Amino acid sequence: MATPTTSPHRIAARVYGIFFLLAFLSYGAGSGIIANISGDLNAIAEARTTFTIGILLMAIVHTFVNIGLAAVMLPILKPFNKTVTYGYFAAAITATTVAIIGALFLVLLVPLSGAYVTTSDTANIATFAMLLNKGGFYAYQISMTIWGLGGLLFVYVLRKSSLVPRVFPLWGAAGYLIFITGTTAEMFGYPIGVLLSAPGGLFEVCLSLWLIFKGFSPSTKF
Repeated sequence: MATPTTSPHRIAARVYGIFFLLAFLSYGAGSGIIANISGDLNAIAEARTTFTIGILLMAIVHTFVNIGLAAVMLPILKPFNKTVTYGYFAAAITATTVAIIGALFLVLLVPLSGAYVTTSDTANIATFAMLLNKGGFYAYQISMTIWGLGGLLFVYVLRKSSLVPRVFPLWGAAGYLIFITGTTAEMFGYPIGVLLSAPGGLFEVCLSLWLIFKGFSPSTKF
């Protein structure tokens, strides 16, 4: 017989919480590494291994855990609202796909940096590098906007299900709306995305910790 700490739903809550933290940390670490290097082709050429590790964290680790997040929650949330749950799942997959495309733009900077330091035609290469950087930037912002929209669907079902205390869905809804405002503003040239990501980021971290240590509400009927 499954105990409260080993039941399938308790395990799913822990896995979801751990995956949420891993997604947050892997993309944050990867983008942090890349942000310090990507604007300088000479720096990329000198630190191509570090740059590639950053991309791997963004494109592979983040992709695995992001899809895992939605897959773990799909059977949990589906009984409470099937349509919205599938919408959340689709948004997670779409956001992850766009993020991978953005990472591919950036990984092309690695061979480009090699050409940059060995050729005299640096102007054209620098222009191409700028376009790749912009492509990566816009792909990231679009990906995060889609993720925020999926997050709104997620917290809607979370509220309907009473899987966690009511404060979490309310906090999440506010956090994701603010987050979407930030990512949209970034695309129009207003650099406020990092600041406006704080409420949603704190929600994701706190929800993750709650699910890891507390799990879903025991009164929920699955």
